Formats: sequence, C-alpha cells, structure tokens
Amino acid sequence: MENYHTTMGDLFEQLGLGGEERDILAFIDEHKGLRQGVHIEDAEFWTKSQAGFIKNALLEDAEWAELIDQLNTRIR
Repeated sequence: MENYHTTMGDLFEQLGLGGEERDILAFIDEHKGLRQGVHIEDAEFWTKSQAGFIKNALLEDAEWAELIDQLNTRIR
C-alpha cells in the first residue's frame, strides 16, 4: 500500500491554482490580511466552486482540512 500525503501544492492544484512554491507564496502575498472573523471559505477572492470545495472539506474534516487550516493561518 502506498502512503500519500497531500501537500499545500496539491491543495492549490485541487483549487485550480498553480501548485509550485512560488505560486503559493505569490497567492498568499496577494491575499494576505484576511480579516479575523471572516471564514476562509467566505473570502472574496475564491470562486464559487473553490469556496464550496473548501467549505465541504472543512465540514467533512476531509484530508484537505489540515492544509486549509494552515493556509488560513498563513493568509491572515
């Protein structure tokens, strides 16, 4: 059995974004400063599809949830 751990790059690719480290850093730099009290899935920069994916992943405590939490911290 193969053990596969998802990465932040995998999350970004799942969201239809560039998954390279430079892409991730550029995205975070561009959107940094998300106000406290705004849930990450409600951020204005997501498409409807991206927001839905994030919301469902968090609700289901899916494999992606930990990475979304990490992104949430980094984007604040």
